[in-house]
Amino acid sequence: MQGDDIKRISRLTAILTQLQTKRRLTATSLSEKFGVSTRTIYRDIKTLEKAGVPILTEEGKGYTLMEGYKIPPIMFTEKQANALILAEQLVLKNKDASFVKDYSEAIDKIKSILKHTIKDKANLLSDRTQFKQVINQERNSDNLSDFQNALTNYHLVKIQYINKEGAATNRLIEPFAILSTENWLLVAWCRLRKEFRFFRLDRIQKMEILSEKFEPHNLTLQEYFDQYH
Repeated sequence: MQGDDIKRISRLTAILTQLQTKRRLTATSLSEKFGVSTRTIYRDIKTLEKAGVPILTEEGKGYTLMEGYKIPPIMFTEKQANALILAEQLVLKNKDASFVKDYSEAIDKIKSILKHTIKDKANLLSDRTQFKQVINQERNSDNLSDFQNALTNYHLVKIQYINKEGAATNRLIEPFAILSTENWLLVAWCRLRKEFRFFRLDRIQKMEILSEKFEPHNLTLQEYFDQYH
């Protein structure tokens, strides 16, 4: 399959998602969103119609899905589900109770369409993530998603870590939980020190997720705090 074909399939899928989540779409707004001509969008819409998607065209207004038509549930990737779980933790700190309630209900609906394996991992990550809101504090990390994945799949991770004195050490760790205070912190069992340790994500210079797995630590995040702090 050529690159242009892959891009087109990806765009068709995205248009279908947009139709599912929005009341009305125009060719102009879609062309701007995907960086293509309106003529290309017209062809895409015709392709979807030929595939059996009942798209209604309202002259001068745009496109909508026929009322009552249900598109099969979207399958989130594991990393996309993890990103939603992290966002959930941020929202839970919001002081508007109605907003928190609405978002939590939305996340529950999303979880309901996840594959069982991803749903279980998403619930585990939700239980092992704690976020403390700090105003105007920048959090620098470019490996959070990878550590989420290692945590929920019980993969050992090899890291090069720089401590506060600037010294570098190589560690083999078993990710357990993700916390956020002034910085993103990873709680992990360190095989070098043979104990749970905190690792600031911005001090991890190199990381490699290994294929080797570790035995899950059978305690909750609260039990960890009670036992070790």
